[in-house]
Amino acid sequence: MEYMVEVNNVYYSYRKHEQDKEHLALCGVNLKVKKGEFVVVIGHNGSGKSTLSKHINAIYLPKEGDIFVNGMNTRDISKLWEIRQTAGMVFQNPDNQIVATIVEEDVAFGPENMGIDPEEIKRRVDFALRSVKMEEYAKHAPHLLSGGQKQRVAIAGILAMKPKCIILDEPTAMLDPSGRKEVIDTIKKLNKEEGITIILITHFMEEAVDADRVVVMDDGKIVTEGTPREVFSKVELLKDLGLDVPQVTELAYELRKSGLNIRQDIITIDELVEELCRLR
Repeated sequence: MEYMVEVNNVYYSYRKHEQDKEHLALCGVNLKVKKGEFVVVIGHNGSGKSTLSKHINAIYLPKEGDIFVNGMNTRDISKLWEIRQTAGMVFQNPDNQIVATIVEEDVAFGPENMGIDPEEIKRRVDFALRSVKMEEYAKHAPHLLSGGQKQRVAIAGILAMKPKCIILDEPTAMLDPSGRKEVIDTIKKLNKEEGITIILITHFMEEAVDADRVVVMDDGKIVTEGTPREVFSKVELLKDLGLDVPQVTELAYELRKSGLNIRQDIITIDELVEELCRLR
């Protein structure tokens, strides 16, 4: 099967309060994510990106349409446990996912609940901590770790369940730049070296530059998608949607507006330097 995730014409609405009208959070969303792909979903607050992520993990179910995870329909209650093993979820606040007082015990929590043999659990915990470069903290208390380290422990806890896909809902939103880099480097490594499908929800545009594909959401719909170069070259569209672009892309855009003849699809510092040198 080619696709890890298939979102077919999905609608979802909810009421914030009993007396309120229903708010349409997803409006006819269609999306396919290939196995092993690294997809970033961006959009301003309220665009529907987090709602979409919770559908892929079957936390929410569509009002209309269907979502398939590795061929399993999220509406099939008998497949719910298998779906959540296949597509693990990492949330914004790692404190909401850490349940034990020792790092290695926390990482072992998921596999233990799956009834896995203790020897296999030990191997999985070692592998997961090694994968996120936290093996030296195995005996530490999670509450003493930095924000970036806690988030890597949360990722390890998902990784120990051997998911084929990991969905990350703004995992760096509460972190400083150093912590963000730790987490993003970990995500890239898991995608490239372990072949895990990654769906990253973020509002930091720089985190999307190395993705295979960027999906832009607004008002419950997918507005545009493509490679990072294709999407971020649409500077005016993104600005109209209330979104930023990577800082180097913004700088290149302003330089073009001021009359410099440089490419409009620049997304890295090296590319901008090369273009500026070419003008000399």
